[in-house]
Amino acid sequence: MKPSIPKGTRDFSPTQVAKRNYIMDTIKRHFSCFGFQAIETPSFEKSETLMGKYGEEGDRLIFKILNSGDYLKKATDALLINKESQKLTGQISEKALRYDLTVPFARYVVQHQNDITFPFKRYQIQPVWRADRPQKGRFREFYQCDADVVGSPSLLQEVELVQLYDAVFTDLSLKGSVIKMNNRKILAGIAQVIGAEDKLIDFTVALDKLDKIGADGVKKEMLEKGITQDAIAKVQPLFTMQGDANQQLESLKVMLGSSKIGMQGIQELDFIVSTISALELQTASLAIDVTLARGLNYYTGAIFEVSAPKGVTMGSIGGGGRYDDLTGIFGLKDVSGVGISFGLDRIYLVLEELGLFPETASANTEVLFFNFGNPEAIYAMKAIKQLRSNGISAELYPDTATNQKKERKQLTYAERKGILYAVLIKEQDIKDNTYTLKNMQTGDKQTLSLENLIKILA
Repeated sequence: MKPSIPKGTRDFSPTQVAKRNYIMDTIKRHFSCFGFQAIETPSFEKSETLMGKYGEEGDRLIFKILNSGDYLKKATDALLINKESQKLTGQISEKALRYDLTVPFARYVVQHQNDITFPFKRYQIQPVWRADRPQKGRFREFYQCDADVVGSPSLLQEVELVQLYDAVFTDLSLKGSVIKMNNRKILAGIAQVIGAEDKLIDFTVALDKLDKIGADGVKKEMLEKGITQDAIAKVQPLFTMQGDANQQLESLKVMLGSSKIGMQGIQELDFIVSTISALELQTASLAIDVTLARGLNYYTGAIFEVSAPKGVTMGSIGGGGRYDDLTGIFGLKDVSGVGISFGLDRIYLVLEELGLFPETASANTEVLFFNFGNPEAIYAMKAIKQLRSNGISAELYPDTATNQKKERKQLTYAERKGILYAVLIKEQDIKDNTYTLKNMQTGDKQTLSLENLIKILA
């Protein structure tokens, strides 16, 4: 059998893992600075926990797990014969891989509510799975890096999350990122004004695809979903709305003046925009995008989506929003929540494309001790112990170089791993209590005491 992996999944080399850890460590550091605490949840949940939380499209992308043992035991013959797969799923599968981290988090909050201090600020960095069509920047298995606050309706939480995005992307040297923002109440107001309240989800899902399929594609999809031509004509200004945040808000006030919920959404956006303006961002920019919908059923207020700097062709590298009633579906009412997510895999691709990874991000073994025999190896291992205690990454080549060919093998090993220094120990070095340090890039050699060796490598 030829070895392979499923589509939409990847193996990661040591260098890639080091770069991914660099991103995650940066994100974790800022999560902690903003007062978020880490939790973890299982890789799979009960199907009932996940289903119905992501809209019709999202539900189709959830990976179901077959029941253990004879999974067809409870299956109805009629469903099997008629191949009624959707109805059959509930009889053969009771668990599913998590689609995101937000819904499991909501389940966690409700389940552990007596052990939590509210407002509860948590972060979570774990893999999720989606049965999506693999393409550039879109995978079936990927990591999410989430930060959420539950237990406070204050819009200052949204302000802090915008600042968190800015802090992380600034630290990653990803300058020029755009934090796009909208509000589900504005979308509800638009649907109200055009007389399509009963088709809010269809309306928002179609509108969210504007960047992908264009205005004509969005109009076509809306018509297919039963939204009238007159209604579509009323939202035409949304497709071409321009100007800064304040100008767009003024335009929306005119459009949604008759909608109470729409005006509430505008007021919330106005507060966030004006507060951020007063506090100022470092390198990111905040923009209003009235077509931003994010087709998830649970958002009730602010919606966020982050795009990479201009010139990089990539989908969103972050997103989130407020979900006032998410915990309610698990029995805990009146608990407001808001959160954001960092798209680790896409951030990686953007940093790679722009050449923004520092050399230290892929740091490897710093020094390799060549092995010329057992006495030399033991002498080397004593030095390696001292180097490691000083925080210097060091290793000994395990196999003895008994001839020139095997010595070249050690050299090749160092070159392929990108090791900066080699230490060559011969009989005379042991007698003199010294070490011969070789710079692998320049070829320069120098004989040093252990103390001086540590000073140079530290």
